[in-house]
Amino acid sequence: MQDVIATALVQGNADGDVLVCAEGLSFWGGVDPDTGVIIDAHHPDHGASLAGRIVLMPTSRGSCSGSGVLLQLARNGQAPAALVFREQENILTLGAMIADRLFDAPVVVLRLAPNAYDDLATATRATVSSAGLCYDGKLIPLQTLHPDMLTLTDTDRRMLDGHDGPALKMAMEVLCLMAATQGAHGFVTVDRGHIDGCILAHDANLDFAEKMQQMGAKTRIPTTINAISVDRENWQAQGVVPDFGKKASRLADAYVNMGARPTFTCAPYLLDDVPVAGEMIGWSESNAVIFANSVIGARTVKHPDYLDLFIAMTGRAPNTGVYLTENRVPGHVIHVFLPKSYDDALWPMLGWLAGAISPNDIPVLTGLERTRPTQDDLKALCAAFGTTSAAPMIHVRGHTPEADLGSHSNAKQSQINPVDLAVVWRDFNSAEDQVDLVAIGSPHASLSECRRFAELLNGHTCCADTVVTVGRGVLAEAAAEGITARLLKAGVRVIPDMCWCSITEPVFPPDAKVLMTNSGKYAHYANGLTGCSVRFGSLADCARTAVTGFNEPELPDWLAQSLPPGQNGNTDYV
Repeated sequence: MQDVIATALVQGNADGDVLVCAEGLSFWGGVDPDTGVIIDAHHPDHGASLAGRIVLMPTSRGSCSGSGVLLQLARNGQAPAALVFREQENILTLGAMIADRLFDAPVVVLRLAPNAYDDLATATRATVSSAGLCYDGKLIPLQTLHPDMLTLTDTDRRMLDGHDGPALKMAMEVLCLMAATQGAHGFVTVDRGHIDGCILAHDANLDFAEKMQQMGAKTRIPTTINAISVDRENWQAQGVVPDFGKKASRLADAYVNMGARPTFTCAPYLLDDVPVAGEMIGWSESNAVIFANSVIGARTVKHPDYLDLFIAMTGRAPNTGVYLTENRVPGHVIHVFLPKSYDDALWPMLGWLAGAISPNDIPVLTGLERTRPTQDDLKALCAAFGTTSAAPMIHVRGHTPEADLGSHSNAKQSQINPVDLAVVWRDFNSAEDQVDLVAIGSPHASLSECRRFAELLNGHTCCADTVVTVGRGVLAEAAAEGITARLLKAGVRVIPDMCWCSITEPVFPPDAKVLMTNSGKYAHYANGLTGCSVRFGSLADCARTAVTGFNEPELPDWLAQSLPPGQNGNTDYV
C-alpha cells in the first residue's frame, strides 16, 4: 500500500468539520463513551468533542479497549463521522468494523499517505462518499482492501466459508479484513489468548459478547480473561446496584460460557501458566501485551478488544507486526541519565516518558544496565509506557531478552534526565496534599507487592480509604501466607476480579476527591475515569499516605537532590 494515497479501511459516507489531533489518543480512558468528548487530561485536545467530525490523528495509542468505546459511540450516535490515520492503526479500525458488520452502525475509517494527510489537516470540512474523499475542491479516490489476496490454509478456508458455523465465519471474515489492513499475507497459529473486552464500561461490550455467544462462539485455545467490573462472588454485599452487578456478571459469564478461564486479571503474566520466550500468543490488554513482548520475549500484537475473541475462537492471528522478528527491532534509543538515588517510583515515570518520547516506534532504554529492577518494576514501566505509546513493546538493555536485537545505527536518539523525571512527577502530583483514597493494583498487584505493602504499613491502621486490587490467584496465595489478614487488620480492602480501570461506585468511594497511586498508568487515566485529582509516589509513599491521609507536596528527596541548581522540574520534557 506504499504507493496508495488513500485507503478506505471501513467504507461508508461521512461529512463533517475537520478536527486534527496532533497526538494519538486512547479512546478508553480518553474519550467519554456516551458523549464523544475527550476526557484525557494529558491530551492537548482535552475537552474537544469528536462527535460527528472528521477526526485526524497519526494513529491511536493506549488501551486495547478503545475499540469498545468506539462501538458504544457508534451505537449512540456520538461517534466521529470518520477517522483518518496517517499510520497503521488497529484498535479503532476494529471497533468500526464491528460497528458496521454486527450492529449496522458504520464509522468510516481512512488511512492516508503522509502528504495527503497533511493537506487534509489544513481543511475545515471534508466529505467521504463512494466517489472518494472531497475537501477544498479536491477529490481523492479511495482504494479498498483486498483480503482475497491472503494465503489461507484449508482450515482457514473452511471457517471463512461458513462450514463450521456463523460465529467462526464472522470471526474469520473480520480477521481477514484486519490482516489486509495490516498488510499481512496470511496468519500465524497462536497457542493461547487473553480477552480484554470484559469490562462493563458501556453496554456495547455486553451486547457484543452475548451476540457472539448466541451465535455459538467457542474458544479453541487456552484463553484467560481480563479484570471485570465487579467482584464476581461478592458484589451483592458491596452495595453494587443490582442492574449493574447483573450486567457485569452476565458479561463475564458470556466469555466463560464461550470457553475462557475465569481468571479475571489484567496481569495474566502473574498466573502459574505463563508464555515462554518465542511463543506465539494472541493477547489483548495493553500492559499485558507490552510485558509479554518486552519482559518475557513472547510474541503478540496489541490486539484490539473483540479481535481477541476471534483469535481465541480460531487460534489464528494476522502474521504481521511484532510476530515478525524484523518488526521487534528498536527504532528509538533513549539514554537514561539516572538520578543519584531513586525508589520504585522511577520505573513508571521512565515508562511514561519513554512512551511520550517514542509514541510510535519501539524504543530501547540504555543507561540502566547496572540497576536491578524487579519484575514489579518492569510491570510498572510497561503499563505506564502503554498509556503514552502505541508501540507494543519496549526494550531495556541489560534487563529484557531482546534489547540487543538488530542494529541501532539508524535509530532516533533521545535522552531522559532527572529534570524530565521532575516534570512528570509534578504533572502526576497536581492535587491537594490531603488524600482520600490510596489505590494500589493497576495493573493487578503481585504477591510480592502485597507482601511489601503489608510490611510498609507495619501494623498501623489506615486513615485514608485504602484498596488493593488483585487477581484471584494472587489473592489465594496472599491469604495462605497471612498477608491478606494483615492488610485487612490495617483497614485495607483487598478486592479481586476488578482493577482500577474498572472500579465504579460504591466500591470506588463516592466522596473521594483526591487519590494517590504508585501506578503511572492510573496516574495518567484516573482523572478522566473518576474526576478525582491525583497524587503519585512510591509504594512506601502510598503506605505513609494511607496511614496519615496526607502526602508531602514537594519533590521526593532523591529526585530534588539530583536536579541541577535552579531546576525544579517546570520545563518541557519532550
